[in-house]
Amino acid sequence: MSLRNKVTLIGFTGKEVETVNFENGGMKISVSLATHDHYTNAKGEKVEETQWHNLVAFGKTAEIFQKYVPKGKEIAVEGKLTYRSYDDKDGVKRYITEIRVDELLLLGSK
Repeated sequence: MSLRNKVTLIGFTGKEVETVNFENGGMKISVSLATHDHYTNAKGEKVEETQWHNLVAFGKTAEIFQKYVPKGKEIAVEGKLTYRSYDDKDGVKRYITEIRVDELLLLGSK
């Protein structure tokens, strides 16, 4: 049996796509994605919960994001969950969870 790291999300972008161009001609984008969950809690109250996800993409997928995904656009993405860390300016280790997007589907109206 093969186990895979696979994530599928549908939501709305929360900001404009940020682009980094590399010296070798490659490209990386990053953008936040909001997903919403609706449920009824134990008290019978309706609850809406929003989760924010950090998306990154490279190459052709990054180019599509840059051209066609403005802030507030509804999209579906598929990719894998990744983790990384870095030391901030004060030397404190920070951890980031990201979705590395391999597939992008544009949803909603133009």
